[in-house]
Amino acid sequence: MANLRTPITKSDHVRGPESAPITLVEYGDYECPHCALAHPIVDRVQLYFSRRMRFVFRHFPMTEVHPHAEIAAESAEFAGTAGLFWDMHDALFANRSRLSLPTIFLIAEQLGLTETALRNALETGHYRNKVRSDFMGGIRSGVNGTPTFFINGVRHDGGYDYASLVAGIQMRLAADTSA
Repeated sequence: MANLRTPITKSDHVRGPESAPITLVEYGDYECPHCALAHPIVDRVQLYFSRRMRFVFRHFPMTEVHPHAEIAAESAEFAGTAGLFWDMHDALFANRSRLSLPTIFLIAEQLGLTETALRNALETGHYRNKVRSDFMGGIRSGVNGTPTFFINGVRHDGGYDYASLVAGIQMRLAADTSA
């Protein structure tokens, strides 16, 4: 069983309370069709577990097959500085099939972010280290594709459909409780 090697820190993007007994970490890619399918499922799982779960998203852009994944991840980081990470995150997945620089700039504009500032951040690679740090943390944790989930630090090797994620979380909770 693979374990999460990179602890959750303040630089991570987290939905849900820090004290939640369940932590679901996803390594994802904004251009990945499987991540796009998992995205609304994760939202449903979080609704189901409510305040008992926190969700952490980490970037794992698979640039060999998804040419816009890294700039999308950097754009999400840029939006995060304005408190809009999750808005950008949701919009990038909603527009996954047509991700391109013009689409990303349009999303940013719709969120009230300036194209000039985003373009400058992308050209200077201002957020590249954060994205690559997430990616390398994924590599150290045994991630080799997306989406990859960890439940309370242990890799979830089941499916990413709703029933599989809920069952995986419940089994992990039971194992953690009996330990």
